[in-house]
Amino acid sequence: MAESQEILLQQIKEQGDIVRKLKSAKESGDKIQIEVSKLLALKAQLGTEDASTQKFVLKTPKGTRDYNPQQMMIRNNVLQKIITVFKNHGAECIDTPVFELKEVLTGKYGEDSKLIYDLKDQGGEILALRYDLTVPLARYLAMSKINTLKRYHIAKVYRRDNPAMTRGRYREFYQCDFDIAGQYDLMVPDVECLKVVTEILDALDIGKYVLKVNHRRLLDGMFEVCGVPVDKFRSTCSTVDKLDKSPWEEVRTEMINEKGITPEAADRIGEYVRLNGGAELAEKLLKDEKLSKSKAAVEGLEGIKLLLKYSELMGIKEKISFDLSLARGLDYYTGVIYEAVLTQPIKVGNEELAVGSIAGGGRYDNLVGMFDSKNKQVPCVGVSIGVERIFSILEAKLASGDINVRTNDIEVYVASAQKNFLEERMKICAELWNAGIKTEQSYKKNPKMLNQLQHCEENGIPLAVVLGESELKRGVVKIRNITTREEQEVPRDNLIEELRTRLNDLNVKEINGSA
Repeated sequence: MAESQEILLQQIKEQGDIVRKLKSAKESGDKIQIEVSKLLALKAQLGTEDASTQKFVLKTPKGTRDYNPQQMMIRNNVLQKIITVFKNHGAECIDTPVFELKEVLTGKYGEDSKLIYDLKDQGGEILALRYDLTVPLARYLAMSKINTLKRYHIAKVYRRDNPAMTRGRYREFYQCDFDIAGQYDLMVPDVECLKVVTEILDALDIGKYVLKVNHRRLLDGMFEVCGVPVDKFRSTCSTVDKLDKSPWEEVRTEMINEKGITPEAADRIGEYVRLNGGAELAEKLLKDEKLSKSKAAVEGLEGIKLLLKYSELMGIKEKISFDLSLARGLDYYTGVIYEAVLTQPIKVGNEELAVGSIAGGGRYDNLVGMFDSKNKQVPCVGVSIGVERIFSILEAKLASGDINVRTNDIEVYVASAQKNFLEERMKICAELWNAGIKTEQSYKKNPKMLNQLQHCEENGIPLAVVLGESELKRGVVKIRNITTREEQEVPRDNLIEELRTRLNDLNVKEINGSA
């Protein structure tokens, strides 16, 4: 093996020399490509030989994970509740490629652009894995010449971040987006996005929350009156965005030492970002000596006032807080921004789990125009639900025994009390499947009765059809309630009707548990 590998390495070296000589002599591209192909083929051979002898640890890549049936049931239940809310608001579903042209993603995420996963050159196209679902939506709207759309999109995105998997932060994770695209009146679609968030969080019932709102124009006006140069607005915004994770002193230090903001400007910003409240705060800031002189700040404050007014009409005023520390670091936001935050740690077993932000979004009116040859704008506003954090909470509750989850929907198990009933069981299973009843049986020819009933109990199957020789001769079968262990004979010909009646009485949807 070692000798053949040495020969292969020598061949690779010689072929590499041939390629370099051709390039130095500026030979034709076709001639060079032929020799490069030979070189790559040799290298591929080497990789195969290495792989045959290499020992490695079986693991998922950093920041990714597998999902067992219980975890998938939790996910599917959560996503179904979210989709129900999206559909109640008239949203349509779309999908986009998991990778995009790198230039589509570049320059849209501010400092977070460094987290984009670049892909190896695949035949001339420079590609990257999608970072979120918003930029692909903007590309889709511009490319398809769509001016109005209310869409939802649930799919995986990828970020080369430092994962914190116990807190639901991964490199591969689901995003769950709802967006409204089109030219509409001020704050009308925006407040519906807030309403969507409250309906989803109320349906999931994972804990008390508050919806923080702010406005990018207000932030720009605030930076302006505090003495921040215009070219530093976006980077300062990214720093302010860290206030939910870091104390003000750390944020102030980063502003001064890394972003080049003067200590005086940083201190003035500090006075504003400590403020939060409701409509009365917006009124107060409109009279602020500095902010009232900034056109951008006034525009943002008027927008916030209108949003809070509409929130009251929607019945969600008590769940909203106007918070000047909210910044959201992404470059593409242009108007209102918002974030849903759990206000209390989640109790899991005997421990308390701090979660933080579980939804966020805002208005981005200029993003679609970046992809249009004539810079035609399609105003958009949307929200992204942080489903991974929600999954983490529910999975922790599952692990601690706070919730139980069935991993299948089987309603009826076809069992036999004696030997040689496989063919009869098969007939009944086929009948029940054809009738739309979720059914299963043992794959053994002569299973033990105890094992069959134990399978029903372990998997939460509510009913069993029990076959016996004497019963079949009389044209009846037994229906057994697994929980109460009560059995009742019913005519074989009426089996489907009898099962449907019992399933309706049991309310199998409740039996299936909930996330």
